[in-house]
Amino acid sequence: MKDFYREVILYNYKGMKVTWLGHDGFKIEDGEETLVIDPFKLDRDLKADYVLISHEHFDHCNSDDLKKVVKPSSIVVAPASCGSELAKVSPKEIKTVKPGDTVKVGGFEVKAIPAYNTNKFREPGKPFHPKREGKVGYLVKTKSGVSLYHTGDSDVIPEMENLSPDVAFVPVSGTYVMTPDEAVEAVSKIKPKVAIPMHYGAIVGTVADAEKFKSKAKYRVEILVKE
Repeated sequence: MKDFYREVILYNYKGMKVTWLGHDGFKIEDGEETLVIDPFKLDRDLKADYVLISHEHFDHCNSDDLKKVVKPSSIVVAPASCGSELAKVSPKEIKTVKPGDTVKVGGFEVKAIPAYNTNKFREPGKPFHPKREGKVGYLVKTKSGVSLYHTGDSDVIPEMENLSPDVAFVPVSGTYVMTPDEAVEAVSKIKPKVAIPMHYGAIVGTVADAEKFKSKAKYRVEILVKE
């Protein structure tokens, strides 16, 4: 059984390895380079060359997890709102981004895509992730030409239209982000070759949400299992 799970954990796409770290966290290995996105509740050190942070919420940006992935030579890409937590770690460089920005880190080209709520509110008129705050997802292209899109914490938004990545990481838990049905709608806009569900199993959402998404999506879906 363990061998089966290892095949699922390490999803290999054209030589690029994708590991789900739980919640919205992923490790991307492309050749000799390692990139980590939104680490949360890591149970071990997982040093990365590059770290992408989508926004300042504790389940995406916290110094405890950042210390497990950041090394002295790491480069971190994040919105300015992450500054206070990033000040507690010591990467080589912090590249501050806002929606629309593109930066290069090693062999990765990283574009910040808006991420925001349209119908998830903490109280009337106050979304959990307001567009005006500049939270982001990331469209990443590897040196080998493979593209990945991490939506960040978002609902279905126009900026997702026709991004056409090879792999898309899509939230499915509802409450703060898309529901499984909304994730199906999002994927129809994004048009990836493969979709991987996220944002479940740690705070809200269960594997049942991922399975519902998979059963309804018209694109290929891979449900990864956390080690």
